[in-house]
Amino acid sequence: MTGSRVVALGHYQPAGVLTNEDLAAMVDTNDEWIRSRVGIKTRHIAGDDEPVDELAFQAAGKALAGAGLAPDDVDLVLVATSTAIDRSPNTAARVAAKLGMGGGPAVMDLNVVCSGFTHALAAADHAIRAGSARRALVIGADKMTAITDWTDRTTCVLTGDGAGAAVVEASPEPGIGPVLWGSVPEMGHAVRIEGTPPVFAQEGQAVYRWTTGRLPALAREVCEKSGITPEELAGVVLHQANLRIIEPLARKIGAVNAVVARDVVDSGNTSAASIPMALSKLVQRGEIPSGAPVLLFGFGGNLSYAGQVVACP
Repeated sequence: MTGSRVVALGHYQPAGVLTNEDLAAMVDTNDEWIRSRVGIKTRHIAGDDEPVDELAFQAAGKALAGAGLAPDDVDLVLVATSTAIDRSPNTAARVAAKLGMGGGPAVMDLNVVCSGFTHALAAADHAIRAGSARRALVIGADKMTAITDWTDRTTCVLTGDGAGAAVVEASPEPGIGPVLWGSVPEMGHAVRIEGTPPVFAQEGQAVYRWTTGRLPALAREVCEKSGITPEELAGVVLHQANLRIIEPLARKIGAVNAVVARDVVDSGNTSAASIPMALSKLVQRGEIPSGAPVLLFGFGGNLSYAGQVVACP
């Protein structure tokens, strides 16, 4: 095999919903302030009985069902998350156990915060190309509300919980393009999950300036590595951090014919879950044709970034 491809997707969000009006009763904010600055209307909130591995498990089950596969058909499980509480068993191992994977898959967590899924997708593609895996389950899952400071109105209006998953398998023709990844170590402080217990904090203006100034050129470079132009993209799925970042970035990239994911409006910032969850919803609604090129680009903590063009399943 000369490549790999995404064959199915799945996503899961908890039933609990927190509206802007609910937040206005908790901190000094209001619906107009939130919408004008970040574009978010609602976010889903997981209960105490829904740890991050449960979110990941639910999304994984849907992706496997969509691919028509049994759990033991997978030999690699990668989970991108920055909100796992336990160090061992890791989230991937817990998901494999919940799925009843008796075949002994390799199980690994990747913590690259908001760009975790695109890093994990690249790692799965590389493993399959190298022959060390045949079929992978790649999951982005985060329970951001568990690490939210509910007294900080600049961050508590952002966060939500959820998970998205992709089944990736070997393919004669590459359906996942070359990854462009990297970091800006001197800006690692701009997005933080620190302390005991850990709490999410960020320097929003610094992140905004970097993404709007630097990311369009990086995204165009991703397209170039895949041999296409931005005008050929059918979809653009950026990390769902802030609608006021997503919309101008899509214009600056030059993806004039693409459907742009705006899941942040209804889901908030779900960190590593945001890209697979948004892509899964676009596919579920039939908004992107099968086989059409879609740009995925994650950015955030560390400050790390990773992007690739994939063929829509």
